[in-house]
Amino acid sequence: MQTTAETRWTVGEVAELTGVSIRTLHHYDDLDLLRPSARSAANYRLYTPADLERLRRILTWRELGFPLAEVGRLLGAGAAEEHRALELQAALLGERLRQTERRLRAVTSLLGAAARQGAPMTREELKEMFGTFDHGRYEEEVQERWGDTEAYRQSRERTGKYTKADWEQIKAEMEALNARYVALMDAGTPPGSPEAAAVAQAQRDHFHRWYYDCSPQMLRSVSNLWVEDERFTRNIDALRPGLAAYQHAAVQAWAGPGKA
Repeated sequence: MQTTAETRWTVGEVAELTGVSIRTLHHYDDLDLLRPSARSAANYRLYTPADLERLRRILTWRELGFPLAEVGRLLGAGAAEEHRALELQAALLGERLRQTERRLRAVTSLLGAAARQGAPMTREELKEMFGTFDHGRYEEEVQERWGDTEAYRQSRERTGKYTKADWEQIKAEMEALNARYVALMDAGTPPGSPEAAAVAQAQRDHFHRWYYDCSPQMLRSVSNLWVEDERFTRNIDALRPGLAAYQHAAVQAWAGPGKA
């Protein structure tokens, strides 16, 4: 049975119906992401109901934050792969929401305590912010092991100037990184995968931005503590059993021996 003419739309009509610009529709066509399936008598391309359903799926994936290259892959993947991608994105979006809420609380706190603005945080405030893991508790041990290194000097100099807003940001970034690792673990993604490598890179960038000049090899060395020192392992695994080993494996794979 042939489909009636009413079920065919020109690019202009689709743009008017959906709110997607003609330029965007042409871009999707060029990428082979959405090619009109039908032709008019004058050989113009026309969209069918199936094409519009595909466009709806494309817009849904884009709204969820997926890049076009990933959208194209998912459109051709099976239901299991789509479900896995959605689970991962749900975890990331949930963490972003919690991160936004924490930032809002931090801003509210700063607005309500103008006298504290710009002042470094006390050890008690840091303990309260980071929960049970007291960074200052191991200061003597850290100084003994790394006190004569440039990384230790940089870390002391930088963190000594951080305000409460800075530490809120640091904590939010750490929790976001952990959430990304956990989402990958839950999805069964190997620690040597490109997805895990991207998180390891982000973790290195976090250290480099907030603490000290951190090369891939330095992070590789630091990651050994996560599995060799039970205090680190216990603290990390409190978020998800096996998380310390997964993070260690991801960093080791990303920062291979030849990576500068």
